[in-house]
Amino acid sequence: MANFNLQDHLWFMNIALEEAELAFKAGEVPVGAVLVSPDGAVLSKQYNLKETNFNPTAHAEIICLSEAGKKNQNWRLTDCTLYVTLEPCPMCLSALVQARIRQCVFGAYDSKGGALSLGFFHHQDKRFNHQFSMIGGVKHYECSRLLSQFFKERRKTFKTR
Repeated sequence: MANFNLQDHLWFMNIALEEAELAFKAGEVPVGAVLVSPDGAVLSKQYNLKETNFNPTAHAEIICLSEAGKKNQNWRLTDCTLYVTLEPCPMCLSALVQARIRQCVFGAYDSKGGALSLGFFHHQDKRFNHQFSMIGGVKHYECSRLLSQFFKERRKTFKTR
C-alpha cells in the first residue's frame, strides 16, 4: 500500500483540476475527480455530468467509483485514493465508505454542501464497517477560483436572459 506524499497529492489534484476544467467547458459545475490505485496508477478520472445526463447522482466522485469498479470487476476499491476538487457531499461521502477507499483528498471546502462542513463524518463513524482518512484544502485556491469563475459567468448569463 503506497503512502502518497505532498508532491503526489499535488500531481493528482492537478489531474482532477483538468477534469474540472472539462466540466466547466461542458457547462457542468466544475468538479473533477481522479481515483488512484495503491501503486499510483490512475484507475478513473471523471467530472460532473448532472446537467448532461439529467441525473442528480452524476457527481464526479460517483462516476469515478463506478467506472473503476467496472474496470476492476470489483466494487471494493480498497487501498485506493480519491482526489476531488470540491469537498464531497454527504451522498458521495457515503459512496466512498461503501467503496472502502483508503483516503480522500479534496481541494475546496464547500460550506453549503460539503459533508464535513455540514458535520457529517461518515468516514470516521465506527458504526460503519469501514473508515478512511480525508485531507482537505489541497490546491484550495485553484479549485475555489474555478468554481467562483463558473458561477460568476452563470450569474451574468442568467441576468441577461
